[in-house]
Parts: sequence; C-alpha cells; structure tokens
Amino acid sequence: MSDGTSEPIPRIDPTVWPSGEGCVECLAGEGPGWWLHLRRCAACGHIGCCDSSPSQHGTKHARDAGHPVLTSFEPGESWFWNVETETFCEGPQLLPPTSRPESQPVPGPKGKVPVDWQRRLH
Repeated sequence: MSDGTSEPIPRIDPTVWPSGEGCVECLAGEGPGWWLHLRRCAACGHIGCCDSSPSQHGTKHARDAGHPVLTSFEPGESWFWNVETETFCEGPQLLPPTSRPESQPVPGPKGKVPVDWQRRLH
C-alpha cells in the first residue's frame, strides 16, 4: 500500500539548477564553440551540446560523469533520455529554467556559428 510519496528516480536530482544558458565546454572554448541543440544533465544540471553538434559534450559528460540521464534544454521539449540504455524514460519536473532562453538562436551562440554549420553536423 502506497503512502502517497514517490521514490526518487535513480540518477536524477530535481533540486539542481542548470549550469547556465549554453554548453559549458563550448562556451569555455573546447571544440568549435557552437552547438545545434542543448541537453541538461538530470543528475547535476550540466548543460552540454547535443549529439548532432560538432562536439557532442552532453553525451560525453553523461558517460564520463556516470550521469546517464539527459533531458532536452530546448523550449517546448520535456523528454528524458538514458544514454546507457538508449531509451526515453520518465523524469520529474526539474528546477527552472528548463530551456535555453527563447531569444538565443539555434544553432548558437550568436556570433559563433559558422556559415556552413549544416555541413558540420553529425
């Protein structure tokens, strides 16, 4: 019989804030410095770029840190993805903001995206 409380989802911490408004590593100058879409680590809030982006920092963080669950950091998207099982999964509401600012261009960040960006995607 349930007492109305739910068990926390393993490897997801809904109490952590996102690390910023863009990919941590791209903004620090690691790789080409731009992304297509952003992903948020559901365990620690790290913001990384998606697997279509040149550097794929989101999945790299998930594997290196042992934090396999990522969520979209794009406006209007609320899915969770487990990089270990390569499946979508359920997740709790995370602390805001839950996406990059809508004013931030895609791809981004503004001023860093090459003219031939589409050719450089994975």
